Amino acid sequence: MTRLTDTPPAWDERTQLATFLDYARDTARAKCEGVSAEDARRAPLPGSPLMTLCGLISHLRWVEHYWLEVMFLGEDPTGPLTEATDEDPDPEMRTAVDVPLPRLLADYESQSARYRRLVSEHDLDTTAERPIRHVDLRWVLLHLIEETSRHNGHLDVVRELLDGRTGV
Repeated sequence: MTRLTDTPPAWDERTQLATFLDYARDTARAKCEGVSAEDARRAPLPGSPLMTLCGLISHLRWVEHYWLEVMFLGEDPTGPLTEATDEDPDPEMRTAVDVPLPRLLADYESQSARYRRLVSEHDLDTTAERPIRHVDLRWVLLHLIEETSRHNGHLDVVRELLDGRTGV
């Protein structure tokens, strides 16, 4: 089982933000431990056909790409985000059921490591290249903590409905 801690190794603002984001990421991964490949692709909520463990992990991965690479660095979107439309705003959730959960989790972890370096190389007050309003790196990190934590609640519900596992 994944060990989780939200206690930062130092108490400066950057370390606290990074620790809470990593804690939320680790929690998302822990909620997927031991699930069957079939269950990882199942959507147990009738009104939410995209709400699968695979879809949620993929969404978290691509949300970070959007906020850190596209909005903060000003790069072009890649991957399934290039397919987003008004009718299909979350293609990363729809297409994720075709990708094994271990691969999605590995991609998410690999990307998280890359983003840890990116965050360490920029001042928290650095303004995003594509601000939709005044958005700086601090805001992006806070937003990712909020978004990941909110989706951890979805992972909780989906996992309980799939196999009864609760906690983490």
